[in-house]
Amino acid sequence: MVLKDLLLIIDQKCKALDDHRPFTPEFFKNIEAWFRIELTYTSNAIEGNTLTRQETALVVEKGLTVAGKTLVEQLEAVNHARAFDFIATLCDHSRNEIAEKTLLDIHAIILHGIDDNNAGVYRRVPVRISGSTVVMPNPLKISALMQELMQWLHGNLTLHPATIAADAHLNFVSIHPFVDGNGRAGRLLMDLLLMQTKLPPALIRKEDRLEYIKSIESAQLGRGAEKYYHVIYTAIIRSLDEMLQMLEGEAPPASPALDKLLKIGALAMATGETTATIRHWTKEGLLRENRLSQGGYHLYAPEAILQIEEIRRLQKEERLTLAELKVRFKL
Repeated sequence: MVLKDLLLIIDQKCKALDDHRPFTPEFFKNIEAWFRIELTYTSNAIEGNTLTRQETALVVEKGLTVAGKTLVEQLEAVNHARAFDFIATLCDHSRNEIAEKTLLDIHAIILHGIDDNNAGVYRRVPVRISGSTVVMPNPLKISALMQELMQWLHGNLTLHPATIAADAHLNFVSIHPFVDGNGRAGRLLMDLLLMQTKLPPALIRKEDRLEYIKSIESAQLGRGAEKYYHVIYTAIIRSLDEMLQMLEGEAPPASPALDKLLKIGALAMATGETTATIRHWTKEGLLRENRLSQGGYHLYAPEAILQIEEIRRLQKEERLTLAELKVRFKL
């Protein structure tokens, strides 16, 4: 599909979305919370973070730690969610109000507690992207290039808002102003620009990672940005579809639904275990149901997902028996 057709689809879906405005406070709160987790999960996954969508939600919304995952990965989740909260406060501003400090603040949040020496600080060393032939700018040029980016962003741009946001992201990551966190910061800049024009954030899925990275490299090497625009426009359309489905009463976006208890079948689907195994572990005391439903079904808190993952990890890595697992969990 040609790019102009994708932009036409974006406009058509935006019009359909506008027909539902003003949004109810409940819908706005729900969709913002969903994007907060979904973007945190996908953006970090693109960079190699191994937290699942469910684990990301548990870390961000419940403050839980996930066994077998590094502290850095869990900090990346918390920090990205906080950075999303930060840009959400700027949605009522114009792009002319986005300053270098805005981007430095976003980056400072992203690397908080992970690399405080480089958080919110332009890089002072040359860098190369692993597996790429793209040459990044000399660190001595970073400040001037970022000023040029701001001048361009504050200029009289007449392009489609989706194109402006996509260009801002591409220009930012091509400058590569930071030692680390450029991709996440660049996507948050793009999402901020989209949300300022009443478009939803661009939902670039984990499975789109290779196509997304290759399309950026192709544009940076002067081979054209068509594939890159296609990835970004498609990601925006995907987000619009999620919002429209929710507004039109269809199935809501897949959500961790952390405030809801899980029936045994839902817990089995979330973990890949059989209901028989979960019933057995519950009987043996390795799992604890939160309560029984009126129909007599076991209901589990979302934390049971992490407990099941820990049981399987201990069985696989330490070969613990059922009796040993009971001792480990101090049952």
